[in-house]
Amino acid sequence: MSIQWFPGHMAKARREVTEKLKLIDIVFELVDARIPFSSRNPMIDQIIQNKPRIVLLNKADLADAEKTEKWLNFFQKKGISAIPINSQTGDGLGKIKTKTKEILKEKFDRMRAKGMNPRAYRAIVVGIPNSGKSTLINRLAKRNIAKTGNTPGVTKAQQWIKVGKDIELLDTPGILWPKFEDEQVGYKLALTGAIKDTILNLQDVAVYGMQFLKEQYPENVKKRYGFSTIPDEIVEMFDYIGKKRGCLAGGGIVDYDKTAEVIIRDIRSEKLGKLTFETPEELDDEKRDELND
Repeated sequence: MSIQWFPGHMAKARREVTEKLKLIDIVFELVDARIPFSSRNPMIDQIIQNKPRIVLLNKADLADAEKTEKWLNFFQKKGISAIPINSQTGDGLGKIKTKTKEILKEKFDRMRAKGMNPRAYRAIVVGIPNSGKSTLINRLAKRNIAKTGNTPGVTKAQQWIKVGKDIELLDTPGILWPKFEDEQVGYKLALTGAIKDTILNLQDVAVYGMQFLKEQYPENVKKRYGFSTIPDEIVEMFDYIGKKRGCLAGGGIVDYDKTAEVIIRDIRSEKLGKLTFETPEELDDEKRDELND
């Protein structure tokens, strides 16, 4: 299955971000802590050029903590500041302002030395759809300004938002890229909710997810669905889960569409535990090069 999704407003957003870049001091790049590489738009590096950045590993509460630590170490070795956060609860957000001041200290010291009056730090929030940008901004601003939603494509325009006296944020629509060169990236994005379910074959996505869990988190699967031994064939797993969860069509036949929806919902809602779908060790040299500061 080939997964692609690039609505017109995303192409427009890319142009607008590029145009506003000269006004920006720092970039807050929001990624999904469960897929820190796959949820990065590789075009972002071209768009933001050499601007300082902080990578925010959002939804860290849903991710495997041990693997998140590996990603933090990986980014640190690349010279990139990274902070695990939960934009829903606000966990980790206090570190963003501290790290921003640290990164921009030299620039603002030079401005003061030239007699320029202090001003707020200007930041841009970028990330793919449904990464939690608007929720993050509302948390930072301590009021509901940015539109939020649990489906991709909610934010379709840019807006400046003040965060106290220290930071001005530019919200942007989520930007996916026109073509996923790696099919695995498309599956991971679909599995974690970055692509609208209505354009997906959810059975294919659920099969991908269950195959991954079978290999990487077998005990989680056993605990959630009551397997004593996990079947070798994915279809046997679907049959078992479908019958156990009442996903049946006429004649007691398992409804695979409903079963797929159950599996995907369980993966996204932590019913199968804290999951991370990729680690730095899995990246080849070319992919590692994409993550250079």
